[in-house]
Amino acid sequence: MQKNTGKKSSRKSAPRKRKARKAKVPLDRKKLMVLCAIVCASCVLLLALTAIFSGEGEKKTGSSIVAEKVLDEENDSAKNSVEKKDKKSKKRKAASQKEEKKAEEKKDVEEKIAETPKEEEKPAPKIDEAKAEEPAKESAAEKKEEKISEQEKAQEPAGFAFPYAQKNAVLCVVFDDGGQNISQLQKCVALPFPVTVAVLPRLPHSAEAARIVRQSGNEVILHQPMQAMNLKVNPGEGAIKPGMSSGELAATLSQNIAEISPIAGMNNHEGSLITEDESMVAFILQIVQDKGIYFLDSRTSSATKVPSVAMQMGMGYYQRDIFLDNQKTRENYLSELKKGLDIANKKGHVIMIGHVWSAASLPAFLEEVYPELALKGYRFATVSKSGGMIQ
Repeated sequence: MQKNTGKKSSRKSAPRKRKARKAKVPLDRKKLMVLCAIVCASCVLLLALTAIFSGEGEKKTGSSIVAEKVLDEENDSAKNSVEKKDKKSKKRKAASQKEEKKAEEKKDVEEKIAETPKEEEKPAPKIDEAKAEEPAKESAAEKKEEKISEQEKAQEPAGFAFPYAQKNAVLCVVFDDGGQNISQLQKCVALPFPVTVAVLPRLPHSAEAARIVRQSGNEVILHQPMQAMNLKVNPGEGAIKPGMSSGELAATLSQNIAEISPIAGMNNHEGSLITEDESMVAFILQIVQDKGIYFLDSRTSSATKVPSVAMQMGMGYYQRDIFLDNQKTRENYLSELKKGLDIANKKGHVIMIGHVWSAASLPAFLEEVYPELALKGYRFATVSKSGGMIQ
């Protein structure tokens, strides 16, 4: 126990060596403040520099975007201006072309006016001078007529310039003298509108012609021969002639009707002498009435007794208004047709007679004018459906 205590006491008795401490240098507060100020100033300067440089970059990028926008706007405006210029140039070209056309038309009109001779007042020439100038006047008149005809042709409108139909105008075309030629007849019944065909009796093709007309859907009537004023004219077989008894007349008509029946009516072939005889007309109309058919007066004589006798008998009848082919020319066809249109527009109907022997030109003419007539409101019908019966 003592030994341990001795050791402990020996340790306490020996003093420990302490390290030597450095001497503290006192800090100068002023210098420290200056140093801090410098550091702060450098930091502020550094921040300012970074802010400046970053701002310039942003400004540069913004300016580039603005520049691009400006360039785009300039390009768009340039394109718009080019398009506007193109449109203006096109409008100017179109206007110039119109002006050129107007100038050309005006020039043509002026040339035509210059070409047409003007009437000038001249003093009456002396007799000798007039004789000397006669050939020159004739040639000048001929040239004037040629120029006028050329101008009329140039100014003539397309088509036939038919008037528009009035009063529901109906046109009825009758072809007389059927039975002589089948090929001619077929051209007449092939028209695009209804027609009436008057067939002569006692010919080689009479019955056949009547059958062809019926098969085509058109109307057949008897074209009854009658004696004309000129006794040298032979009206043909089965004719009604002066001096016939009532029995002979009745037998003749019955045979002719039976040959081409069934028929809708009858008209006269020639017959100016017979239709001027009141008693003969009365007997013919009585047979027509008994047979239940109509009578169409071809009016080969202006002194026909058909109107007066029919009125006395209280029966209706039809009458021809126009002959289409007294002259087988296109000019005559057109002239007569226009007369017929005037009649139709006044009365509401017209009956126009042509002939089968005009088949080389008349059917073709009628087919040519048909579209315009139909367009102008004219209707076509057979005699029995024309509404033209006179009561």
